[in-house]
Parts: sequence; structure tokens; C-alpha cells
Amino acid sequence: MLRVGELLAVLDGMAAFSLAESWDNVGLMVGDPDAAVDGILACLDASMEVLKEAEGEKCNVVLSHHPLIFKPLKALRTDEPVGALIAEAVKRGIAVISCHTNLDVVARGVSDALAVALGMTGGEPLAPKEAGGAAVGFGMIGALKEAVSGTDFICRLQDALSLPAVKVAGRLPDMVEKIAVCGGSGSDLVELAHGRGADLYVTGEVKHSTALWAKAMGFCVVDAGHYGTEQVAIPVLASNLARLLQQRSCQVLIAESLVFADPFSYFGKRGEDHFELK
Repeated sequence: MLRVGELLAVLDGMAAFSLAESWDNVGLMVGDPDAAVDGILACLDASMEVLKEAEGEKCNVVLSHHPLIFKPLKALRTDEPVGALIAEAVKRGIAVISCHTNLDVVARGVSDALAVALGMTGGEPLAPKEAGGAAVGFGMIGALKEAVSGTDFICRLQDALSLPAVKVAGRLPDMVEKIAVCGGSGSDLVELAHGRGADLYVTGEVKHSTALWAKAMGFCVVDAGHYGTEQVAIPVLASNLARLLQQRSCQVLIAESLVFADPFSYFGKRGEDHFELK
């Protein structure tokens, strides 16, 4: 029988909680370390819909990338989103565990999954950090299996991430071979990506000032959104965890959430008619 505390130890071996940034909150958000694990549902964000999905899948652990509790709570108010989610998780007997920036920086983590989805091979951390000699750090930089045109790369990206549209700042290269990526909010790494010789940089939540800098430098920056650049990591997280649990001879259901979705919708304009981009 696998217990929540033992699951935390497995996750710590996969993406050490000590690697998380000082401002982050990772680990067990809700639940009892001594509780038995019946099933695990992996997702990007915990939500009411995800909790209901977990119960329906017979999973009593939700493993999210983004922390359910991010900032310290001064009060537990069930009329507010976070308080309501905590209360619902307790009511349903569902533990919530989060692996955030610790999953961002490790091999086979968020940016690694994004890099693989876009066709990168032999990548390395874009912004390495010291961690006992291990190759960890934010973002990835490396070469594509073969060079492609800039327009073909954008099409590949949209297909790989299931996005109807992306924002591009700077000049789209005629050919793209060396790329840099950072899942989630990676606006602060744009200059580093440029300095390390990337033809193009893919991330989410690019700041206006950063986009202006990229345009002035003629460096192509693709803002594919926070959700778009991170959702590809959930299947990888689930499969990696399944492999580690199998090595321990733990037969535990691990499911991937099918209900979490981008909080943003994309709308276009044709004449006076507005339409949603699918």
C-alpha cells in the first residue's frame, strides 16, 4: 500500500522539492501524509472540475503543477476560490500535491517536455543552476532534428501545442534550427536566449517591454501562452511517476486530467462579426 508520504518521497526523487524557488510553494498542499493512495490524477491546475474528475476516476490524490496554495493564507474563506477548493478537497478526502518550479528545472520536466514536443534534440538548460552537479535549470536550448522555415516552425508549434494562435515579436527567421524554450512565464530569459545564439525563443507571458526589445533587436520571440507551453508536461509527469512507482512494485492508478483547460479563449474579428478560434 502506497501512502501519501511515500508518494511525496518518490516525487522528491523525481523533482527534488529543494530545487523550488524560495518564493514558491511545493509539496503537500492538502491532506494527511499517512493516508493511503488509491489513485493519482495529474493536472496543470487544481479546480472544482478537477476535484470532481478525481473522485469520478477513483483518485484520492491530485498532483498539480501550479500550487493550490501559493501565497500564505490569512484566513480560510470558503466564499473565495482558494478557500473553497481547500474545503472541497477536504470534504472529498482528496490530497493535493504540487510540483511547481522544482518540476520546471529538472530533466524530463516542463521545459524539457516542451522542447521535445517542438522537435529539439540534445538540449541543455538555458539558465543552468547549481544542484550538486546535475544538469538542471530553467528553460532549454538546443537544435531541431532538422532546420525548418520560420512559418513551418510556427505551424508545427501550433499543432504540437493545440493552439489556434500565438503572438510573435521580432522578425520571424527565414530558417529555424537552434531554438530556446521556457515553459510558463519566461519573459526574463529572452536576452539570455538571444545571447546564447537561439534563432527563436518560445515561452509564455512575454512582457510588453520585452517584446519591444525583441523587435528592436530583430530577435524572434513567440508567446505561446502560459497554459500552451506547460500543458504538454502533464503526460510526461504522469508517465515518469508511473515508471518510478512500477520500479517500487506499486500498482496505483495514475490518470491525466481531461477537464483542465486554458483559462483564456481566443477570439478573432471578421468584418463586424467576432468569432471564437478553435
